[in-house]
Amino acid sequence: MYKVTRPAEMNETFARAFDDRDLDGLLSLYEPEAALRPHGTQAVRRGARAIADELRALLALPGTMASRNTFCLEAGDLALMRSEFRIVAEDGTVVAAGGGVEVVRRQADGRWLYVIDHAAGAGLPAAA
Repeated sequence: MYKVTRPAEMNETFARAFDDRDLDGLLSLYEPEAALRPHGTQAVRRGARAIADELRALLALPGTMASRNTFCLEAGDLALMRSEFRIVAEDGTVVAAGGGVEVVRRQADGRWLYVIDHAAGAGLPAAA
């Protein structure tokens, strides 16, 4: 299990768990009733079981992940973040890339967990 005590460290921790191919570690970064909108889909997944299915599919991708926050705005026990990520295969091919928007919440034990994870939210076109 990963313990994130500063919200700005969420995305780097997520990338480390991805590189370790640690499904349980990834799941430990989400609240039990969190919402996830995976990259490349319009569907929203809610709850640990649905998120686990999406994360299994993510872990099936080859390569290593780099992910960083471009901003982290804290307000009490909530934080809004924007991230950029890239998954690169061993031969240098970019497998996936994009920008996400996330909301995390501080837990009673001091950990921060994802409440909302919109993996492609930062790359969406502006509304008309």
